[in-house]
Amino acid sequence: MFTLNPNSPMPLVGQIVDGFRRMIADQSLKPGAKLPSIRAFAASRGVSVFTVVEAYDRLVAQGWLVSRANAGFFVKRRSDGPAAGAGPKPVADLRFDAQWYLKQIFENRNLALKPGCGWLPHDWLFEDGVRRSLRQMAADGAELGGYGLPHGHMALRILVAESLAEHQIAVSAEQVLLTQGSSQALDLVARRLLKPGDPVLVDDPGYPNLMFMLRFLGARLIGVPRTPAGYDLQALEALLAEHRPKVFFTQPRLQSPTGSVTPLAQLYRLLQLAEAHDLTLVENDICADMDPEPRPSLASLDQLRRVVYVGSFSKTISPNIRVGHVVARPDLLDELAQLKMVSGLTSSDITERLAFGALTEGRWRKHLKSVRDRLADAHGRIAQRLTGLGFELFGEPKAGMYLWARHPDLTDGAELSQQAVGDGIMLGPGQLFLVEPRPTGWLRFNVAFSDDERLYRFLAAQIRLQEAA
Repeated sequence: MFTLNPNSPMPLVGQIVDGFRRMIADQSLKPGAKLPSIRAFAASRGVSVFTVVEAYDRLVAQGWLVSRANAGFFVKRRSDGPAAGAGPKPVADLRFDAQWYLKQIFENRNLALKPGCGWLPHDWLFEDGVRRSLRQMAADGAELGGYGLPHGHMALRILVAESLAEHQIAVSAEQVLLTQGSSQALDLVARRLLKPGDPVLVDDPGYPNLMFMLRFLGARLIGVPRTPAGYDLQALEALLAEHRPKVFFTQPRLQSPTGSVTPLAQLYRLLQLAEAHDLTLVENDICADMDPEPRPSLASLDQLRRVVYVGSFSKTISPNIRVGHVVARPDLLDELAQLKMVSGLTSSDITERLAFGALTEGRWRKHLKSVRDRLADAHGRIAQRLTGLGFELFGEPKAGMYLWARHPDLTDGAELSQQAVGDGIMLGPGQLFLVEPRPTGWLRFNVAFSDDERLYRFLAAQIRLQEAA
């Protein structure tokens, strides 16, 4: 039987999944063999029952195991398809476009290494806080039926307003609209502010989910080049004059995929340009909790005159807690709330209560400090490993999740990513993040998932192949 390493960068769930997959593949566990019970395996390895439940569920979903009521988990017999014991093979024909990013990235979470993903490892998240919140809700006899409020759970809205006040954004709870993650918040704002055919500015490179959503709505995307020092302001001014857009969706802080941070002088200039060109700025600040520096935001400088502010707790509490928020001037926020009700009624009062409990149970700030410290440490190690292989770094933010890098011999990130899938590695090819997709050698590395020797062996082997060619 395999052993677990609590100090490994791979989460315990992933270690369990990989361990059983190897045993099934090499016939150490034969078809029909029964696995240890969840409680027995958890006790023998000193891990939580929840960890083992998730690992076994993943193995069932991936086709390695079958669950039998009142009997347990068994290695699946594979009489059809691949030879017994071969197990499912990684998908080799993934399409590296926006649709792939939205769909396949979640369907292929079974890949052993995920340096291209957009979330934190399980053991970096605040799952203990969520469990404590869940237990408290049960102890309090929280009502589980009915709908939530149109604007969301009031106690959480008050907490969001108080938190924003600490960052110099003066709002009341009535100006906070809770959403099902930041994705719904951005979607509501886009549907309210844009109509088909409208030109809209976005960061380039930028956020694939957002770009796919805007294209789906019929908007005409115009990329504003990102530089290691923020925006290319000269290019931005030319685009404003040429296209006369009404909205700019942007991520000034710890931007995905580059990790860049817009300096204060550029934020002021952007607000001046917004005023001169009647431009609404939609500030996506979902990585604010990962930033150890108390930086100003567009919303704090503008106080929501021309800025719509979007935030989220999903990155640092848990992706399963789909709780985001949008903050805007009162008239616009009321319209967004109406649109939210028309498209999906209320957001989940239960998950909002869970998030509120996790944020107020006393260990939240300590958790955030731990996440920031771990990310800073990971940035240093991963930057050193990549530069040691000859990679060029776009910048070294030393905070947030991402490094944007390229190697002179690896000129097509999509082709490299196809090769990586065969080795059980999920990369983040640069063309996903471009407004006009084209072959590029840029790759997005999530530093929290990039501390594994197998990744660097793969990259080094690909570099040697290109040098030989």
